[in-house]
Amino acid sequence: MNRFRAFAALLLLPLVMLPPSAFAWGNEGHRMINRLAAEKLPAEVPAFLRTPAAVSEIEYLGPEPDRWRGRLEPELVNAQAPDHFMDMEVADVVKPLPHTRYEFIADLYKAAAAAPDRARELAPERVGFQPWQTTEVYERLVIAFREWRNETAAKADTKPVEATIIFYAGWLGHYVGDGSQPLHTTIQYNGWVSKENPNGYTTGHQIHWQFEGPFVGANAKHDEVAAKMTETKKISGDIFDSYLAYLRTTNSFVEKTYQLEKNNGYIGTGNAESRAFMTERLAAGASELRDMIYTAWLQSATPEPAAKY
Repeated sequence: MNRFRAFAALLLLPLVMLPPSAFAWGNEGHRMINRLAAEKLPAEVPAFLRTPAAVSEIEYLGPEPDRWRGRLEPELVNAQAPDHFMDMEVADVVKPLPHTRYEFIADLYKAAAAAPDRARELAPERVGFQPWQTTEVYERLVIAFREWRNETAAKADTKPVEATIIFYAGWLGHYVGDGSQPLHTTIQYNGWVSKENPNGYTTGHQIHWQFEGPFVGANAKHDEVAAKMTETKKISGDIFDSYLAYLRTTNSFVEKTYQLEKNNGYIGTGNAESRAFMTERLAAGASELRDMIYTAWLQSATPEPAAKY
């Protein structure tokens, strides 16, 4: 079963059968990524975004898009489920990947027309929109920061736009967090599906939630993840290209995720290697989110060009 259909199928199950936030990093992982990113924002970022209240709100918003998967709202589920992942092995049939969502959709349809036997596999909602969704939310954050600068310069009330910025920063964190989890970047998202499986990786459908849910919830430690975060930096170059490189780095750990599962790495406290891997992946998400928020603030200093009528 592909990921899009699997998400839809989950929604048909009684709620009591579903593990909490059974989609990406679980509540604990997403909240930790968001909280650490907010706590580690540099002093150049406006002070309102670094207050305890703002940090707590950004933390709370970490799992927010997973809350939009309730079975009573099927239209919302259908529209946004593909935003949480991208099957990179399939997406790379389009080279280079375009910077806009609808160009990518059009390119996938062209690829499917040229290879009808792959049409089902190449359906856009099955491939996923992870980097486009993340970039789109990032750009919302840039615009909100720019509006805060304008409102501040005009000595206007900045409270409304500050609430918007906090929401966008927290919302962005969910997708950046998804992007640090290797199983959100691959067709092997919940059990090895390739015909070639010489290493005997699990083909069951438990690895995804087992890794990012109970294992993270029982073993992730705030201070240990914080210690693995990188130094703050401004993201240079194009934000889409940079984020895509981040996803490709995450994707390079897919097989390691399965190797650790094979060695019972996600049962209980796992082992030292699996705990270190989990810590490093959470830290990668928190570092990327912090740097994207910081870069959005710096980018917002560029004034919007005057409209030409």
